[in-house]
Amino acid sequence: MSETPHLLIVESRYYEDVAAELLKGTTAELEAVGATSERIEVPGAFEIPAAIRMAIRSMDFYAGRRRFDGYIALGCVIRGETTHYDYICTESARKLQDLAVNYTLALGYGILTCETHDQAMERAAVNRKNKGGDAARACLAMIGVKQRFRLFPR
Repeated sequence: MSETPHLLIVESRYYEDVAAELLKGTTAELEAVGATSERIEVPGAFEIPAAIRMAIRSMDFYAGRRRFDGYIALGCVIRGETTHYDYICTESARKLQDLAVNYTLALGYGILTCETHDQAMERAAVNRKNKGGDAARACLAMIGVKQRFRLFPR
């Protein structure tokens, strides 16, 4: 790995205001350590694991492209009137954990699962709980773990 980590931020913009705060917190943390990043948007939290898998798979076809040292998943799921919330939360979290374990990924999990929009903003806002910043710090910490075990291609 190069000295400067390069990360992929996969972001669901389903709740624009929440997503904007999560992204602000994430980018501030990455800028503070000099990390670089690319960002892609997906329709919702359910699509985040597939987008990360596509990014991993793309390395098989485009070997000259800079690899990602880590991945940050950002999104928000707010409970509605049906069980849809439960499926989205469970399946997106499970698939992200599967990707992290199966592909030895440094992954920052920043998908909020909230009962209300107010709860989501409390967790997302950079001047409150700043969960986007937390996801970035978690990813950077896991990059450190990968470095310790020398799991980066030379």
